[in-house]
Amino acid sequence: MTLISWGAFAQHDHSNHDDKKEMDQKAEPTFKDKNTGIAYGHYIHLKEALVASKTDEAKKAATKLEASLGTVSKGEKAKTEAAKVSAASTLDAQRKAFTALSNEMATLVKGSTLTSGEVYLEYCPMANKNTGGYWLSNQKEIKNPYFGDRMLKCGSVKEIIH
Repeated sequence: MTLISWGAFAQHDHSNHDDKKEMDQKAEPTFKDKNTGIAYGHYIHLKEALVASKTDEAKKAATKLEASLGTVSKGEKAKTEAAKVSAASTLDAQRKAFTALSNEMATLVKGSTLTSGEVYLEYCPMANKNTGGYWLSNQKEIKNPYFGDRMLKCGSVKEIIH
């Protein structure tokens, strides 16, 4: 009887996991311009690598972002900034370069048309030696790419882009 109960409980947990995955997919914004959407996806991958303090993963994501920005209208400045993140050899240097990249990506996203979802413009006043830094996110919950687990929740939502 215990095994049957455990099996039913495990199955229930699995279905909740699928629901959570489905909710995460709904939260991801989509763009009218497919190329902007692809670039934004690479940007989010880069942000998540910085949150996790994974230098190699951030470099890969920045390289993919740089390549994808070549097909985005008005993406030249963001492409230049993505190249700087890709070329950075340390996590601190990547995070510093991420600031200018995030500003350019925010300009691109604000100039684009979202067909579903929303993008959060978030800000940490302590980033970059207290000069501050912005970043884009798919979720309201703060996960700070400038400090990772040292100050994961430092920051706030400054704007919601629809």
